[in-house]
Amino acid sequence: MNERLVIIPTFNEKENIEKIIRRIFNLKPEFDILVVDDNSPDGTAHIVKTLMDEFSNRLFLLERPGKQGLGTAYITGFKWALNHTYEYIFEMDADFSHDPNDLVRLHKACLNGADLSIGSRYKSGVNVVNWPMGRVLISYFASAYVRFITGMKIRDTTAGFKCYHKRVLETIELDKIRFKGYAFQIEMKFLAWKYGFHIVEVPIIFTDRKEGTSKMSGKIVYEAVWGVIQMKVNSWFRKYSREQGAESREQN
Repeated sequence: MNERLVIIPTFNEKENIEKIIRRIFNLKPEFDILVVDDNSPDGTAHIVKTLMDEFSNRLFLLERPGKQGLGTAYITGFKWALNHTYEYIFEMDADFSHDPNDLVRLHKACLNGADLSIGSRYKSGVNVVNWPMGRVLISYFASAYVRFITGMKIRDTTAGFKCYHKRVLETIELDKIRFKGYAFQIEMKFLAWKYGFHIVEVPIIFTDRKEGTSKMSGKIVYEAVWGVIQMKVNSWFRKYSREQGAESREQN
C-alpha cells in the first residue's frame, strides 16, 4: 500500500478538481488522494466519482452533508488516513495555489527528519503571485502577529500546504481542535510545536487561484485574530506529553 496520502477538502471546485487530481497522479513517488467534499452543489463530488474507476485504489472520496468548515474536513481526513495506516499525510488546496510538484519537496523534508514540513510563502521573502497588495500585507502581518503571541519561530503560521508524519497526528488530540477556519492551521502548528515535534519550512511560490471562488471571509479572519490569544492563554493550563496525547487518541 502507498504510504503517502494527499487530503484535498472541496466545496464548489468543479473547475479545478480533475486537473489537480491528474497532476498529482503524474508525480513520482506516487501519492494517493482523499477528497473530502462538503456537498458541493456544483457537482465536484460527481466528478471525483467518475475518476475513481480510472484510479481505483488511489483515489478516495468522503462526502459530508453540508459545509462544516476547513478544519473539520481535515480532521475527518486525518482520522481516515490514520485508520488506513498512511505514514505521510498531506494538506493541499484544490485550486492550484499550491503547486503539486512541491508535494515531492515536502515529502523529502519529512524523509530527512522533519515531523511536519510546511510549504512556506514567507521563509525566503514574500513569494505570493496574483494577490492584491492588501491581502499580502494582511497575511504577512498575521503571521508576524501569531509569532509574537505564541513564541513560535514559524514564518508562515497560516500556511495550508503541509506534510505530517503520522506520529504528529497520532499525538495531537484531534477531537479537541477548536477552530474551523484559518485559525485551525495555526492551532495545528502550535500543538505540533508545543509537543516538541521537528518543524521545517520549505520555501514555495504561492499562486492565487485562477478558477473558482475564494473561501476567505471576515469571520475567518476574526477567528484567527482572537483565536490565537485564546489558544495561548489556554496553553498555560495544559501539559503537552506525547505519551498522554497518543493514549487519549487510543481511548477514543
